[in-house]
Amino acid sequence: MQALDKYLDLFQQNREKIGRDDSPYMKELRERALASFRQDGFPLRKEERYKYIHLEPVFDGELNFDFQPRPILFDEAEIFRCDVPLLDSNVLTVLNGFFHSPEQEVLTTMENGIIYGSLKEAMNQYPDLVEKHLGKNAPTADEPFVALNTAFSQDGVFLYVPEGVRMERPIQIINLLLSDKNQMVQHRNLFVLERNAEAQVIICDHTLSPHMFLTNSVTEVYTGENADLDLLRLQNEHNNSCQVTNTWINQERDSRCQHGTITLHGGIVRNNLRINMEGEGAETSALGLFLTDKMQHVDSYTVIEHSKAHCTSNQYYKGILDDVSTGAFNGKIHVHPDAQKTEAFQTNNNILLSDTARMHAKPRLEIYADDVKCSHGATVGQLDEEALFYLQSRGIPKEESRLMLMDAFTWDVISKIKQPSLQERISDLVSKRLRGELSRCNNCAMHCEE
Repeated sequence: MQALDKYLDLFQQNREKIGRDDSPYMKELRERALASFRQDGFPLRKEERYKYIHLEPVFDGELNFDFQPRPILFDEAEIFRCDVPLLDSNVLTVLNGFFHSPEQEVLTTMENGIIYGSLKEAMNQYPDLVEKHLGKNAPTADEPFVALNTAFSQDGVFLYVPEGVRMERPIQIINLLLSDKNQMVQHRNLFVLERNAEAQVIICDHTLSPHMFLTNSVTEVYTGENADLDLLRLQNEHNNSCQVTNTWINQERDSRCQHGTITLHGGIVRNNLRINMEGEGAETSALGLFLTDKMQHVDSYTVIEHSKAHCTSNQYYKGILDDVSTGAFNGKIHVHPDAQKTEAFQTNNNILLSDTARMHAKPRLEIYADDVKCSHGATVGQLDEEALFYLQSRGIPKEESRLMLMDAFTWDVISKIKQPSLQERISDLVSKRLRGELSRCNNCAMHCEE
């Protein structure tokens, strides 16, 4: 109750700052979210969804809260360089939870109708469009971290692609954390693709200072009929960070969506993903790859809802754990009674590089239809000793043989990334991470201490 009361009091004390520019819809949405959070509180370990992670102590820590952008003087071009230099993209920066645009428009409206930029500014300029989707896919009841974000978040990124329009250049969102004190950040993203629209979004999470950061973010996605979305998240934060992501995707008839999460670094990471396939013929692919060492923990929770017939889903998650790090995968495929002709597959494979690393895997199927093709499985093991011996017998040193096997293990996920330049760069980052050559803030010139 102590942590719960802390955030309830924090909201009451800063109500005017948080909702200063709110529309009546946003005020009501915040109040509903606060009521849900008050009722549910923080999840405990006895809840099956959070059996392997207890986040309340982290949220109850000594943290600083900003309810308006702090003036932070830094040259982004000098201290941070994009990890994917060959990717021709529209780069948007979010600094400590607020859209950061010192030299560009806060909200861009293109001639073909595409809108992208600050979510807060989109609420001001296009309130009807934002309110049609904001808070509709991500419910606050029984979702305490979504409720907390809905109550407190003020800004983030908005993307709208109108009917029949293909976005030529990807959107690359760079979330930067930079502070001289421990900081909590809550930002919100809303992506809307109308009928027959197409877009690609890359989200990159980075820390630029050594203080403790706690991030609780929500991303809502709507893909209309026959729309196509490719969404990839790259997590590369330091060991003194905690990140909770909540991604909710709603798919209409014949839509296609690929969601991927690559976790290179992070102290505590919890990724919640829920995909609702509400139209016949929808297709979805959920990819995950994480690498942990030291005392890091990465926890993935996924739910794929098959509500209509003739839908297809694939989940493919992999992890490599070293030292005393821990991981968890809790994945669920839910096939509803009307979802006949469903094809749903789930795979989770993990490698432990030490005797002290631990992985918890729980793949699940809930099927209420009788004409389906579904499978699930999980493995937790070590590197193949026979394959290792074979490589060594061909003159390859043992350590290089181990790295070759791990590269091959991760390539199964990386090879499914659609953008060639992005695929190449992530392959390089993963390879460097496995070799211990990748700093937790790759290409950051600040060189913070652990």
